[in-house]
Amino acid sequence: MRDDLKPIIPVLISACLLLMLSFGYRSGFGLFMQPLSISHGWGRDVLSLALAIQNLTWGVVAVFAGGFADKYGSLKVLLAGAIFYALGIWGMAYSTTSLEIISSAGLMVGAGIAGTAFGIVLPVLVRAAPVGRRGWVLGVGTAAGSFGQFILVPLIQELIDFAGWFQALQLLSISALLMIVLALPLAPYSGTSDKTSSEISGSLWQILLRALKVRSYTLLLLGFFVCGFHVAFITVHMPGYVVDLGFDAKVGAWSISLIGFCNVIGAFYAGVLSGKYPMRKILSLIYLGRVVSISLFIMMPVSLTSILLFSAIMGFLWLATVPPTSGLVVVFFGTRYMTFLYGVVFLSHQLGSFSGVWLGGWLYETYHTYNGIWICGIILGLVAALLHWPIDEKDHVTKLQAASQSI
Repeated sequence: MRDDLKPIIPVLISACLLLMLSFGYRSGFGLFMQPLSISHGWGRDVLSLALAIQNLTWGVVAVFAGGFADKYGSLKVLLAGAIFYALGIWGMAYSTTSLEIISSAGLMVGAGIAGTAFGIVLPVLVRAAPVGRRGWVLGVGTAAGSFGQFILVPLIQELIDFAGWFQALQLLSISALLMIVLALPLAPYSGTSDKTSSEISGSLWQILLRALKVRSYTLLLLGFFVCGFHVAFITVHMPGYVVDLGFDAKVGAWSISLIGFCNVIGAFYAGVLSGKYPMRKILSLIYLGRVVSISLFIMMPVSLTSILLFSAIMGFLWLATVPPTSGLVVVFFGTRYMTFLYGVVFLSHQLGSFSGVWLGGWLYETYHTYNGIWICGIILGLVAALLHWPIDEKDHVTKLQAASQSI
């Protein structure tokens, strides 16, 4: 371990464990698609809508949570997020109507994820890390979330098989409170000071309007929509998709877990490569890789081998988008408003997530097949690759500095 990283080891470990829980829990919600639907007599569109709203809520709340964190510090947001997360999962267990599952799994859990996920935790790591190691810590933090997916999704399936979906949700809710403890070591780096960026004044609305005038930032924002579309659809619907193909439910769980495992590697090296090569090119290649992977998957005869191979390849490309995307926000505007401006980009991601999850459920209930949504994913992947290529990787901080009002 390099000497310049030793002072931040405690905060790095706590942040990684927190992200493992936050990302691991939400990656397992697709496992409840069949048992909840069967138990309550719902179509898959009911829980799909709830989880789509969860993703949308996550994105909307992330913008406000990012602004709040930039102004008052990240710790308060993390603590509130952990509480909402736990209460939302608890509410899922007792939901019997579509309105109740939307309120719990959708609104409450969505708000909880927004307060405990990458958008809040990664800026803390960036503030804590030496400037030359920011790409590395972004990769490690992103990989940690994926490792949580790898570890927790199979455990959640085993918990469902052993105790039933109701008790599984109760236990997940209680364990989610551990995120409160893990958030405490992040407090020293959760403040609003940024000694590496010029002072910028103005309301958050003014800051956003100025940022949107930067063409490269707008392209980044639009492109991240596609990432959300891909990962949310697959996370929620892949378990049901493989069951429809005649495989055991555990194959779906291991598919999502394998994606998480491979993404540990993919996300980490995406962070490393982001410090060495143009991040816009890395993003374009990631989306092209997804296009190839999805195309081959739907054209090949489906087998256990093809499912696992597809999961592995998608895993390497899964959240590999996060380090270069968040890294470009830092390049454009520094770290002073990184939480807020990354939150806006992430809102686009979650609009894509909402679209992928909801459209997947609607198309399935309407046409009893997922073929249409896979084709949409291919087309959008090509669009994203084209959007990222012309991004100009340079400092645009001066474009945020013409402010006249205080926040």
